[in-house]
Parts: sequence; C-alpha cells; structure tokens
Amino acid sequence: MKLGVNTLDDFDVKGQTVMCRVDINSPINRETGELKDITRIKYCLPTIAELSGRGARTVLMAHQGGDLEYKNFTSLIKHAGTMENLLGRPVLFIDDICGPAARNRIRQLKDGEVLLLENVRYMAEEMTLFETKLNLSPVDQSKTVVVQKLAPLADLYVCDAFAAAHRSQPTLVGFEELMPSAMGRLFEKELSVLTGIVQNPDRPCLFILGGAKIQDAFMMMSTVLENGVADGVLTGGLVANIMLKAGGTRIGRPSEEFLLKNNLSGCIEVAAGILDRFGSRVVLPKDLAYIDVGRTEVKVEDLPCNHLLVDVGQETVKDYFSRIEKAKTIFINGPLGIFEKTESEYGTKMIWNAIALSKGFSVIGGGDSISAVNKYQLADRFSYICTAGGGLVRFLSGEELPVVKALRKSAGKFPLTSVS
Repeated sequence: MKLGVNTLDDFDVKGQTVMCRVDINSPINRETGELKDITRIKYCLPTIAELSGRGARTVLMAHQGGDLEYKNFTSLIKHAGTMENLLGRPVLFIDDICGPAARNRIRQLKDGEVLLLENVRYMAEEMTLFETKLNLSPVDQSKTVVVQKLAPLADLYVCDAFAAAHRSQPTLVGFEELMPSAMGRLFEKELSVLTGIVQNPDRPCLFILGGAKIQDAFMMMSTVLENGVADGVLTGGLVANIMLKAGGTRIGRPSEEFLLKNNLSGCIEVAAGILDRFGSRVVLPKDLAYIDVGRTEVKVEDLPCNHLLVDVGQETVKDYFSRIEKAKTIFINGPLGIFEKTESEYGTKMIWNAIALSKGFSVIGGGDSISAVNKYQLADRFSYICTAGGGLVRFLSGEELPVVKALRKSAGKFPLTSVS
C-alpha cells in the first residue's frame, strides 16, 4: 500500500480476472483515423505487461474522445493494434462493452491474455453530461449498467487512468465499491511524484503556466501561490495575455477580441486578484510576438498591438532562462505560444530546451505540453512526464480526486486477503 491506496504488490493476480481502467485517449487525425500521438498508450504498458506476465486475465476499459463535442469520438480498435505492437503480445479486441458478447469473451479469457473492450463512452452513463447533470455518488455509480454487468466477472479492479482521476464516472469510481481495488504502476508513479511536489518540493520551486486552458491555469496558480508551493510563476500563452490585461496593459483589439470571443473575459478579474495578492511572485513577459508578413516582436511597454499576440519574445526567453537555471523544481503546464507553427514556436522551443538543460527536477503535464516535448524530441531530458491534464490541474489545486478517494475507500472496505 502507498499513500493509502493498494498497489499491484498487494495482490497475487495469477488466474484472476482483473478489470483494468486505463487512459489511452489520444489525438486522432480526422481524415485518416490514425493516432497522431501514442504517449498515453506507451505509459500504461508497464501495468498491462505486469498483469499479463503475472498470469492475470486482463480486461481493459478505456475511453476515446471529448464527448461534450463528440470530438475524436471513435472506436478503440486501432488503439488495440498499437498496444499489441508495442507490447509484443496479442491484445484482443471486441466491439462491445458490457453486452452478452463482451461478457462471454471475458469468461473465455485464459491466464495472461489481454482483452480491450470498446470505447466506454459509447455508454451514456460514461459520458460527461451524464456525470455533470446527475452528479451520482460512487455508490450510485456502482449500480450503473456497465459496473453491474462487469463486476461479477472480476476478482480485482485496477485503475491506471490518473489522467482521468478527476472524473466521477462508473468505470472510474464504481467498481471500487464492489471489490478489492488497486492503482496501476502509472497511477502509482503519477500520484507519488505530484504528492512530492505539493508536500516537499526542492526550492526554488518554479511553475511555468501557459497554454489555452486558462481556467485550469488560474485555478492551479491561485492554489500553489496561496499554499506556498510555488516560489515563482512564469507566464506565457493566453495566461500571460490575460495577466497583462489584468495588470492594466492594453494588449490590443485583436487579442482582446479573441478573449471575448472565447468567453475568457471573466478570467481577467481572477487574474487581477492574483496579481494584487501575489504580484511579486508572478513573472510576466517583457516582450511578445505577432505574425504579420513574418514574425515580429514588440516590447510590452510599446503595446497595444493591432495583431493577435501569439508567442513570447527574445527578452522574455532570456529572463525566463536565467530563472530556470536557478530552480530546483520546475513544473510546466501549457506552451508559451502557438508552437505548432514555425513563426510562433520560438518561446516554447527555447524554454523547453532550457528546462531540458536544467539540473532541477522537471515535471511536465498536459496534452499540448507533451506534444511539444515530443516535437522537440526532449522526452528523455525531462525528469517526469505526467499524462494527466485536468486531473493534474485539480490535484495541484488541492482537490482530493474522485478516483483517489474511491481507491482509498476500497482499501479500507476490502481488507487484503492475498498478498503476493
């Protein structure tokens, strides 16, 4: 047991049917249907390989796609093929979740075999709207169709989906009510690393926050500054634009209209409150960049600008670089500009390389942040890459994540009877 949660070390899984929830939600090329990034699939492989290698009959449950917009809402059959190639052993797939076909196939599994069920979000009860509108307790989640149909077939539930740990959905918090449960190796590592950052980071501890999901960034920023985890916060992307606006800088009509169009104006008041309370620890860009004919940089004091601000400039990078060199712990969430385009990738590329050269312990999380790491081929130069996005933000914002809470409850509810 670790941090109040059972681990795989606590169970002898040979001959046992294990329901294992993973997060392999991946960016998909809408034209070809191919997976564009398989980072999350790679990171859950150690748990799957261990379960299979120890003789478990492993049943994988996962989702694909942001179901509020039906974005990338598709089958997991290609995920199964990718997983099979990476594992070097068969990964069976069935285009059913908890119907008769899926249940019969689970009963037929042999020791060591792995079966991936279809996208659980094809079930209405696994969708975000179901979660947010009904707000069911874990006890109620355990009474949903998917849990009631699958739980009787299993001996153990394992959750390795830390990236989805902020969700309260049946396959994430329902099984723990009915059977012994454990966290997988990825979940264990993510929880341990992030707990260490929150409870005892080496100092100076620096947070670098950017990207487009700024509500998450401000939620995190407020907490880590309030509780003293962060000694400093470097800002970029939309986070920086809003902080500048909140501090009284006229950033220009195109950037302000972008905030308005994307319903982000409400964050300005939040940002102003952060600056008022913690302004000495929040670092804003010295210059920014926009695209006209080519890339052009403008100092903050020379704003407003009649172009959309899309990156930080060279003076900012120089300033941030010197601060990163001194940091002992560096946490990164969100790129500093539109790194997908050559004209606006400078800030992200340079800062990511600065972190790679740093001697501090570096943790990076969030889908876009990881995509940038992969683009610049720096994955082996960061101390830890966290697969989580929303779960990561909420953990660092001080929440007890629903899945962590459910796993801890299960550890108390079902005393260990078979220890490996």
